[in-house]
Amino acid sequence: QVQLAESGGRLVEAGGSLRLSCVVSGEPLRNYNMAWFRRAPGLERVFVAAVHWSGGSEYYDNDVKGRFTISRDNAKNTLYLQMNRVKPEDTAIYYCAADDSQYVDMTESKYDFWGQGTQVTVSS
Repeated sequence: QVQLAESGGRLVEAGGSLRLSCVVSGEPLRNYNMAWFRRAPGLERVFVAAVHWSGGSEYYDNDVKGRFTISRDNAKNTLYLQMNRVKPEDTAIYYCAADDSQYVDMTESKYDFWGQGTQVTVSS
């Protein structure tokens, strides 16, 4: 059973940067396509970014494209989300998720394993 643990969430000022991490245990990270989702207060959980198991392809929601970068280090079994030029509307709980399908998907229901989330709060 694969387990995911996010960290790195904190309070940050608008325009600042932070990096989220997601450590995977139980199985090798390379077995999975990985994604970040987020849930803002009062809203549903939505897709943020995803990366193919090989690291060769990345996908982003339009709201974060050009500001956020998803990456993975399969040797360290760790997924990252570098968040630059953050905005108050980026405030949310951020979740990492794993999927063992052949192709990357941006649909929440396709992901089989989830972390508990890490809180990111952006002050204006």
